[in-house]
Amino acid sequence: MIRRVVVMAGLAAMALSAQTQASKAEELKPWRHGILEPKSDAGFAILPLQPRFAAPQGLQVTVVNVQSDGVGLKAMLSGDLDSYEGAPNSAIVAASRGADVKIIGCAWPHLVQGLFVQKDITGLADLRGKNVAISAPGSMPDMVIHSMLKSAGVPASEIRFASLGSDADRFKNLAAGVVQAAIVSTEFQTVAPPDVKLLVRLSEAMPEFLRGCIMASSQTLAKRHDDAAHLIAAEMTALQFAVHDKDAEVRLTQEVTHAKADDPRAAFVWEMATKDGDLDASMPLPIKDIAWMQDLLAKNGLVAKPIDPKLLVDETVREAALRFLGK
Repeated sequence: MIRRVVVMAGLAAMALSAQTQASKAEELKPWRHGILEPKSDAGFAILPLQPRFAAPQGLQVTVVNVQSDGVGLKAMLSGDLDSYEGAPNSAIVAASRGADVKIIGCAWPHLVQGLFVQKDITGLADLRGKNVAISAPGSMPDMVIHSMLKSAGVPASEIRFASLGSDADRFKNLAAGVVQAAIVSTEFQTVAPPDVKLLVRLSEAMPEFLRGCIMASSQTLAKRHDDAAHLIAAEMTALQFAVHDKDAEVRLTQEVTHAKADDPRAAFVWEMATKDGDLDASMPLPIKDIAWMQDLLAKNGLVAKPIDPKLLVDETVREAALRFLGK
């Protein structure tokens, strides 16, 4: 009899716990967030959106993989996403043309990509007549290669550009000899064949070019300002955790990308992000770099009428996030 009472009490406690968890889940506010298709930095992108970090901020985040910054921007502007993370160049171009988009925090202040080439290429001048893999027109790879060629005095008209989707696609084509150069993540140094080398590290060539920021519409921010701030707070907390727990970040990355345990790329990216300053868990809003990017876009003919860089950001979201975290 006593045993039955204990068992019943245990079942009742379990039921109450389940009801409490269900109640808490119902209280969480849904948030749809877009990230670029996972690669070897996936742990940094996904950790902040997991329940362990999002739930304490009152959010239940649905992660949506997008193929490019442009796709993420369009989904956000159409209302299919509440926010997305990517390079801010597409957002800057759109905002200069009147689109409703704001930058609310930047975790990646530097590019982690580089210009990889076949080993016989020693400089940008050697790219004349060669096939160079980039991404869509106006994308980061497209912008940086054109800017570098212009600085080196190499006419872009003398280069054959191949628009290929992801870093992995561009690297595969370079390794196979289909193209002779490509803009890809420096993580591919760890798996590059002997006849492929890193020629230019973009973080050194263009240190002002922001690699990753979170964008949202001012309409969403007006309606859900605190929710957006809680998202940034979750990002700050999770990124700080990831910086101090290499094993957890690498393990999650390998899970998401289905990489083998001995694949060196995730560990390489962690080292690069934490040691070289490519990641900033405080999610700053570097106005000077945003202004520099807008000037670069204008030089490339993508921004016809530059606007005040301060109009491209919403600093109040980050300020609220810091208050939520007691900082």
